[in-house]
Amino acid sequence: MFSKNARLASLTCLLLAVTACANSPNAQQLERTLAADPDLETNQPFGSGTSPQTTAPERQNPPAGALAQLPADFPSEIPRYPDAQLVAVAPAGNESSPPETRWVSVDPINAVQNFYQKELQSSDWQIVNPPSAEVDNTTIEARRNDLLVKIAIAPRTAPAPQPNASPAPTQPSPVIDPAASTEFTIQYQRNVPDTAATPTPLPQASGETSAQTQTGDSVTSNTGDRSFNDLSQAPQELQQYITDLSALGVLSLEPTNTKSSQADPIPQFDPGKIINRREFARWLFEANNRIQATRPSLQIRAASSAAQPAFRDVPRNDPDFSVIQGLAEAGIIPSSLSGDGTAVLFRPDAPLTREQLLHWKVPLDTRQALPNASLESVKESWGFQDTARIDPKALRAVLADFQNGDQSNIRRVFGYTTLLQPKKPVTRAEAASAIWFFGNGGEGMTAQEALKAQQQPDRAQNNQPPQPQPTAAP
Repeated sequence: MFSKNARLASLTCLLLAVTACANSPNAQQLERTLAADPDLETNQPFGSGTSPQTTAPERQNPPAGALAQLPADFPSEIPRYPDAQLVAVAPAGNESSPPETRWVSVDPINAVQNFYQKELQSSDWQIVNPPSAEVDNTTIEARRNDLLVKIAIAPRTAPAPQPNASPAPTQPSPVIDPAASTEFTIQYQRNVPDTAATPTPLPQASGETSAQTQTGDSVTSNTGDRSFNDLSQAPQELQQYITDLSALGVLSLEPTNTKSSQADPIPQFDPGKIINRREFARWLFEANNRIQATRPSLQIRAASSAAQPAFRDVPRNDPDFSVIQGLAEAGIIPSSLSGDGTAVLFRPDAPLTREQLLHWKVPLDTRQALPNASLESVKESWGFQDTARIDPKALRAVLADFQNGDQSNIRRVFGYTTLLQPKKPVTRAEAASAIWFFGNGGEGMTAQEALKAQQQPDRAQNNQPPQPQPTAAP
């Protein structure tokens, strides 16, 4: 056993040896062996109540389940849909791939579309490409000064993420509301010259027939990217009305299995098909607002998704709720809101009758209280043999339509007739003809004139509507 002095002497010799050979391999190995563990420098003592520090890359990643953050360059001019959830952000790739934000909402697709259409028009945006009338999806392109925005809206089909799913290492998975029913993206690009935004192709000027291709019994209307292969099946006097409204984006297109060498079949309009009340309400709403695009005071406002339903069979989750409810709140469609306690059902799938068409459409022509009417006054003015069969609620509209002269809906749609046949269902071609023109007393606006107005961006951007002029049928 060594004594204390002996052990101290041995340790002193060892240190002298290490110091003398500091540069030798053995000394360096001994130094590494005796060095403190570097991992202990970043760890906290046990029981301190703090977590170990993370590395810099880990601190930069947002926690799993966090939503995407709005880019700093997102233009403040672009309207933000209330309560929409931002779920993804894609930075700009090149000139053909501008920055994009992706959102979801629990509201139906038509509510989102109506919001952006209304907000853009009321904020001096120029609509470059108006939304389609289709329910499944739609795209709105608009510009304001040098800013170009494209909003693509569609039903949400992606399933909600599983609670225990692991997020991607570079992109966290947001916790998307499982009730979300609509998804839309917003692309934006600044410093875009005017030539980059080309309005939707329009048909010929008033009095000219749109270019058509005749192949057997099929007629294709070459109006922009909207065409029908069965336009020849409509009465010749009504074909131009359908063409103009189609180019304006009012009429829905229904693809069918037609024989065509193209990848996408040319859709059919079915001009002789009976139109139901739901579809005509949608057409009436869209036609009025698009034809009066430069006159917001004459447009119908879409109803809020939180509004108390006016009809028991059109609840808030109905795809056309904002349109039908908006027409009811404006007093266009009879309901309890307008004092008709019997109109508690809208019956959206029921056929639209001639007297109902007039009852809904004529108030949008006169823009004033309808005149008092009786069976005698209507029979004396129109000379209808079946005047007694007209619903008393529609008599005032029928009489007011007579006072509109050659611009009346009855003359434009049905021509000269001594029988109104008020209970007869309306065809799609007839319904389109009725909404081609809105006006009264020699002044109004046609779908064709609205298309021309789209070719005058300076006037539209300055909110200077074209002066209404007397209009004759084409």
